[in-house]
Amino acid sequence: MTQPFASTITDGIAELVLDNPPVNAFNCADQFAMAAEIEALGHNDDVRVIIIAAEGKGFFAGLDMKEMAAHPERIVEGNHSNYDTFEAVHRNPKPVIVACHGYVLGGGIGICGSADIIVAADDSTFGVPEVDRGGMGMGAHLERMFPVQKVRYMYFTGEMITADEAYRLGAVERVVPRGEERAAAREIAEKIAAKSPAMIKIAKRSLNGVENGNLEDKYRWEQGFTFEAYTIGDSQEARDAWVEGREAEFDS
Repeated sequence: MTQPFASTITDGIAELVLDNPPVNAFNCADQFAMAAEIEALGHNDDVRVIIIAAEGKGFFAGLDMKEMAAHPERIVEGNHSNYDTFEAVHRNPKPVIVACHGYVLGGGIGICGSADIIVAADDSTFGVPEVDRGGMGMGAHLERMFPVQKVRYMYFTGEMITADEAYRLGAVERVVPRGEERAAAREIAEKIAAKSPAMIKIAKRSLNGVENGNLEDKYRWEQGFTFEAYTIGDSQEARDAWVEGREAEFDS
């Protein structure tokens, strides 16, 4: 079965491109495979910088919610695949640049919030519809991008924000016309790849170490609440309603 992503390496720059129509949502197995690929690129001596980009209508929608709605017992596996993916980005020994476009949802926020630099197409929109999908998560990664009150507004309402707003708030390094995000990311990657790989590796370890708190520990805390959410009826109703394209009817 074809994997929903592919990677190439040229001139010290690896590009991992997500491509799983129609919405770039991955099942658990595909997310584990993506995590393993990102980790492998980080330990490849031919790679100095990693770019994560995507084809299609949007960047990444995260876990396939149809799978989660049909198999809620897979939430532990889903949580694990999310954790491995985001850790592979954040703890990667090489700098990771995201080149995003269109919708950046759920797991897309996890990847962006784990990355070192974000370049966004001007049609990019960022959001966390987790509450409306019966889950939790991505709050820690969202807080790595945006101020705490903006995070809570986005989380509680599920509303999206634009690339320009993300740039204004400091999460995005550049906003470029749609179709130019990968070239812009590569321009930045080339600047980094020209430097001492040993020094860049030390720099990333140093910067990760001085961050406020431990991103992986904070996300693991959130995952406990995702599991708790999956034990209540409202969570299943939220997923079922989304899959069936109707309004949810909550008991609580």
